[in-house]
Amino acid sequence: MSGITDINREKWILETFPEWGSYLNEEIAETAAEAGTFRMWWLGNTGIWIKSEGNSDILIDLWASSGKKSHYGPDGRIRKAESYHQMVRMSGTTQMQPNLRFIPCVIDPFKITKLDALLATHSHSDHIDINVAAALVQNLKKPIPFIGPQAAVDLWRSWGVPEAWLHCVRPGDCVKVGDIRIHVVESIDRTALITPPPYTSLKGSSCQDMDLRAVSYVIETPAGTIYHPGDSHFGNLYAKHGKDFTIDVAFGAYAENPRGVSDKMTSSDILRMAEDLKCKVVIPFHYDLFTNMAADPKEILYLWYYRKDIMQYKFRPFIWQLGGSYTYPDDIELLQFHHKRGFDEPFSQERDLPFPSFL
Repeated sequence: MSGITDINREKWILETFPEWGSYLNEEIAETAAEAGTFRMWWLGNTGIWIKSEGNSDILIDLWASSGKKSHYGPDGRIRKAESYHQMVRMSGTTQMQPNLRFIPCVIDPFKITKLDALLATHSHSDHIDINVAAALVQNLKKPIPFIGPQAAVDLWRSWGVPEAWLHCVRPGDCVKVGDIRIHVVESIDRTALITPPPYTSLKGSSCQDMDLRAVSYVIETPAGTIYHPGDSHFGNLYAKHGKDFTIDVAFGAYAENPRGVSDKMTSSDILRMAEDLKCKVVIPFHYDLFTNMAADPKEILYLWYYRKDIMQYKFRPFIWQLGGSYTYPDDIELLQFHHKRGFDEPFSQERDLPFPSFL
């Protein structure tokens, strides 16, 4: 048995992080999607793992890093916001964004042993991760497509991801991965347009081409179709995407916006998005990630209850929990998720008690 003299900071970190160890890695690897279904796991933020009935595995926007970790910069002074940061551009603030990581890491990227494609919706640092890229390139036995818009592919390339792994896409493209078809559609992430390379001024410049900076994905499996918009805001294009595709499950980036900032959808926006997409299930995400934008998704559920009859909604919201799984269409009637509570077989063996009536 080790004592306190055997413990140091490095040992504590290695034994504690990622907080879930390989628990979820094992669950995903050992779980199959039955015929006529697809399985999904929420890995935090907009990170989603999708497994098809043909055992095709794709991973979208996994982030395994941290937000702010100190009030101070390398020079020992109180940190201020970078002048080129998208939040600064839109609001004119000078304060550092207090975006501490709010959630545990529920998956170990270095213990992913089977994956068929990695997708990024855009190049913001909480959607594309050098640690994830390094883990996959080092550990997978053969190249898989790293799929993303030009800005994401350029970033992967700058990190040293081999060219054979890189797959640049734009709206209108379709990539086949096993029995999954990945349709690339337009992003509505206006914040991506004010996130050029650092130290670049936007005043007086023309608007950038969104298709180079961010995309959304319509992921078609044999059992149903998923809509993943990354950080998209509310926009009229949802109605177009709902016309062009039959969407079963749609995700939407939801959070509480700081004053002077419009970066995530509100609860009303999430319901409008679902209605425009004509989806069957809408699932909010992103509200869990940062302390300064944390939100309660039950607000969406309450608003849906209030509106569903008069608006004649044809969809249902689903409020997930981090690290949880979802099977479509088996779980279509669920409104909220709860992790397994365990102890499914009480009194299946003799109890070890001082007397039978104890407890």
